[in-house]
Amino acid sequence: MFQEMLADFQQNFWLYVSIPFISGLIGYVTKVVAIQMMFAPLEFKGLKLFGLPLGWQGIVPRKAEKMASIAVELMTSKLIKPEEIFARLDPKRIAKEIEKPLLSAAEEITREVAQQYQPGLWEGMPEFARQRLIKRVQAKAPEIVEHIMSEVQKNVTVYFDIKHMVVSNLTKDKRLLNEIFKKVGKQEFKFFSNVGFIFGFGIGIIQMACWIVTQGKYPWMLPLFGGFVGFFSDWMALQMMFRPLYPKKILGYTWQGLFIKRQNEVAADYAALISKQLLTSRNMMEELFTGSKADKVIELVSRHVKQEIDLQAGIVRPLVVYAIGGEKYQNLKADVAKRILAQLPDTMRYVESYAEDAMNIRQTLIERMQRLTPEEFEGMLRPAFKEDEWALIVVGAVLGFMVGEMQILFML
Repeated sequence: MFQEMLADFQQNFWLYVSIPFISGLIGYVTKVVAIQMMFAPLEFKGLKLFGLPLGWQGIVPRKAEKMASIAVELMTSKLIKPEEIFARLDPKRIAKEIEKPLLSAAEEITREVAQQYQPGLWEGMPEFARQRLIKRVQAKAPEIVEHIMSEVQKNVTVYFDIKHMVVSNLTKDKRLLNEIFKKVGKQEFKFFSNVGFIFGFGIGIIQMACWIVTQGKYPWMLPLFGGFVGFFSDWMALQMMFRPLYPKKILGYTWQGLFIKRQNEVAADYAALISKQLLTSRNMMEELFTGSKADKVIELVSRHVKQEIDLQAGIVRPLVVYAIGGEKYQNLKADVAKRILAQLPDTMRYVESYAEDAMNIRQTLIERMQRLTPEEFEGMLRPAFKEDEWALIVVGAVLGFMVGEMQILFML
């Protein structure tokens, strides 16, 4: 019996030797495919059969809203709160940073409103009187901005929705979410592919031994082993990314989940991406003036502007109302508020450099992410797509089985 097996092995040496290499290739290819399936395609590709979707969309793009919601919930509960971010901004400094464009906008608005509501009076005014009125308006403009920012700071959650900002930005640009995961997990995904070959090669040696012993009497072993390689290597590689959470000695070697082991480095990469592309002062100002709670901000600005107009009118307010009419006076106040609101988003861009430094989001995220427990850190990266890991494992098994079937043609 042994002599027969030896003779068969010698006669088909290259065929037998190819088995572990093909098995290793199955392990590697199924991992590469699994990684691609995490991120691509960005939109669903396929068709609907009897109302049921038959196709695929990358796990990360498909789960963008859920992932973003989980990320922002963890961020605001464990890392940094909106109140803390806004508290770091000095309203006086903001008013100072935007003073130049604000003064220019104030002059433009004053001229336009005056010409619209009292064209004859404005045209007949001496230039020094016009300039005096403009300078008076300009002097009050920074104060209005300062008061508005102070009130936002006191009631951040009333005027600013950080969850809406994060979720809308990540669902609007799914490539950004992909980029975050790819950048943060670059080393892990590389390991994921390489370890697939190692596991596959090891199982292939067992497969080769079985084929030698049975002398190819059971060809079904090849697709069976191929499916097992795809299944086991995908499952094991995914486990090794996050398990064990804490360092554990196994066979004299200390093991720990790859993501968890690199917590400090991953935290730095994650914080850099979040602070540069998501939690930016520009995104925050856009959310403030055009986001889900923009109506509250509009109401706040309008109230302050109208109050200031009444205050500046002072004792001559009845005369102003008499001159242009009560309804027209109210329309004037609303128009001024509307024009200021239209100018504010662009004007606030002048504060971006100061705001980025003052908020210091990157360093804050790094320090606090590095202090997270392994369980909390895993919760940042895994839960949203954990429920779909089975799909990657099943695809790996199916691909492995198919390659095993092709192997039969090669071996027989």
